[in-house]
Amino acid sequence: MHTLLMRLVSPMQSWGTQDRFPMRDTHLEPSKSGIIGLLCAAEGTPRENIKRIQELAESFRMGVRVDCEGKKYYDYHTARDILSADEKKKDRSTVGNRYYLADAAFLVGLESDDLDLLKDLHDALANPRWFLFLGRKSFVPSEPICLKDGLREDVDLLTALQTYRWLGRAWQKKPEQLRFVIEHHAGDQSPNNQPITQVNDQPLSFDIHNRRYAPRRVRTIIEPPNPAIFAHLAAIENQKHRPEQGEGSEI
Repeated sequence: MHTLLMRLVSPMQSWGTQDRFPMRDTHLEPSKSGIIGLLCAAEGTPRENIKRIQELAESFRMGVRVDCEGKKYYDYHTARDILSADEKKKDRSTVGNRYYLADAAFLVGLESDDLDLLKDLHDALANPRWFLFLGRKSFVPSEPICLKDGLREDVDLLTALQTYRWLGRAWQKKPEQLRFVIEHHAGDQSPNNQPITQVNDQPLSFDIHNRRYAPRRVRTIIEPPNPAIFAHLAAIENQKHRPEQGEGSEI
């Protein structure tokens, strides 16, 4: 198995699965439908291409490492001329809340035995055809989504997530525990202390008039981080305190 890693860091992100007023939610970590939409934008795949969307959704197992848990907030919105559910009439006005995560950082992994597919997706993220955003068009990434060393050949999903460097800043407090959310397939082994839940975010269609999703099972792992993922922070600190060229102490 091979794994492609992606960095999702932004002042604001939203990963909801409800798309109608009065309330639009957000999960506490990226949804699979949101990640598929991101990949389609990178490839230039239109939402009407149902075949490609389903191919991508079925081609890999997805996992998330939560490096910085975001704070959940909401915006109060008003809208006019919203179609009713049967699309036969319009409401004069509608109010609602749109939730988002502030200051979150996620490491997302896509595991597949198709290395060529992962290479193509890696190239697409490095040179996206359309703009990339994190759940809403106004939520743009503050750091590149594509990681130059993000394609991990012959490394399984969980190992890749457990060993890749932490995405937080040097001045931020290092987490004592990290949360992993891993896609769980039938037949997978899971310890009793790793709860399995169901989310409705396996995309079947992004067509604006016929959006459809299937349920997906995920397991949650909470464990102390591998100390090696913080090694790069020590190098940053050493670089900060290293004398500049030509600088020295008087004797």
